[in-house]
Amino acid sequence: MDTLSRALPEALVASLSQVKGFDEASFRQVHLSGEQVTSVRVNPAKWSLSADKLLNAKSMHGGDDTSISNESSTALPQHAPFGNTTPVKWCPFGLYLPERPFFTHDPYLHAGMYYVQEASSMFLWEALKQTVGPDTQGLKVLDLCAAPGGKSTLLAGYFNDGLLVSNEVIKARASILEENIVKWGTGNVVVTNNDPKDFQRLAGYFDVMVIDAPCSGSGLFRRDAKAIDEWSEENVQLCSQRQQRILADAIDALKEEGMLIYSTCSYSMEEDEAILDWCCSELSLESIRFYIPDNWHITEVQTIAAQAYGYRFYPDKIRGEGFFIAAFRKPGEHAASFKKPALTAITKAESMVIKEWLNREDLFFFKQKDQVLAIAAEWQNEIALLQKHLYLRLAGVTVGSIKGKELVPHHALAMSVWKNEQLPAVELDLPQALNYLKKKDVVLPPDQPVGWTLAKYQSASLGWMKVLPNRMNNYYPVEWRILKD
Repeated sequence: MDTLSRALPEALVASLSQVKGFDEASFRQVHLSGEQVTSVRVNPAKWSLSADKLLNAKSMHGGDDTSISNESSTALPQHAPFGNTTPVKWCPFGLYLPERPFFTHDPYLHAGMYYVQEASSMFLWEALKQTVGPDTQGLKVLDLCAAPGGKSTLLAGYFNDGLLVSNEVIKARASILEENIVKWGTGNVVVTNNDPKDFQRLAGYFDVMVIDAPCSGSGLFRRDAKAIDEWSEENVQLCSQRQQRILADAIDALKEEGMLIYSTCSYSMEEDEAILDWCCSELSLESIRFYIPDNWHITEVQTIAAQAYGYRFYPDKIRGEGFFIAAFRKPGEHAASFKKPALTAITKAESMVIKEWLNREDLFFFKQKDQVLAIAAEWQNEIALLQKHLYLRLAGVTVGSIKGKELVPHHALAMSVWKNEQLPAVELDLPQALNYLKKKDVVLPPDQPVGWTLAKYQSASLGWMKVLPNRMNNYYPVEWRILKD
């Protein structure tokens, strides 16, 4: 018998024997196979800005070769580390790759053009489509357990007209979350570093809450064999208790009639179906059922106690890893109201300095220390409210600092879709781009104009350089630089 097959926790396998959709033989076989599924989710806000070829419509949209709107189409870079891709059925921007490339040396990854995300977890897009719908104007969304940022970047793409608060309680992981949000480049996102109970200060505030709860990780066994060594029945119980605590601490922040989406990467019923029953009995939430096409091979389950619906992703049935997801509505009709403080805007003179750097007129500019930040004007008072009650690591887009009558641009501006695309730029080839991302010197044409310049690779912005008469200064963030040759 294979080593991995022997290592599968027999207690877990036994506990799943009566769970709907579980097939022990095929479950063991898929873990024996050694197959690795690689998938990415592209950034719709950035493809439309920079790439000049659309993915074949039949491949991307399930055989429909009719015209595709800009909103639903996905453009791919010509340099193509992807090869021949196939679509993820439940996410319009999800792609399976034929093999796993060396992502670290792809400039498009560092430019936030796509995110490497496990395909099963991309079902969040479909869950939002069926619960929230297409109208996201004015919605406030909380991703409570957000690091490293896979679901937050998906949420930022879905709620492009809303305000997303991405929270991570662990400080080191919050730094990774912030990096990925900055690279993604959509503006109306706030990154916080708070305990779930801190959100009780914002009772009834959020329209949508996503809790991808910390779990025992059994759904990742095929992808990460280390997860097997860390699994135990005791840890499953501890995780179940932690999940209940997180839900209980945070649920007050969800408005009445708001939507809660709960997910784990665990197979254990204690972290899945049992939590659904607990949500219904202890939090009085109403279960929401999804429509799942038969050819998606996702297993719908229904709990015995509350008749709540959940959805299991088995790696022997779908092309992805183990995953569980469910949705709830919080009943009620009472609308919360908040007295919102105001942010102090920058001066008119400061606004004139930064105006030419941006492509939107409806932005509000404010300062944190010496940095100017931008947020869509409709959210300015919400930022002030969040700042009053939470610890904010990031709010909107950091534009830069004003020195005299000049702007020293921040890296976040280079990553943002709000920057002026007519700013001075230099196109780098692949070796030059990798040198730039390693924070090394890059040799530029002798006639390159001096001043702040965007470093680009095939139209995708990588960051800033300051071109001087005899050299260039590389302003790529030192903590993000590529270390591997």
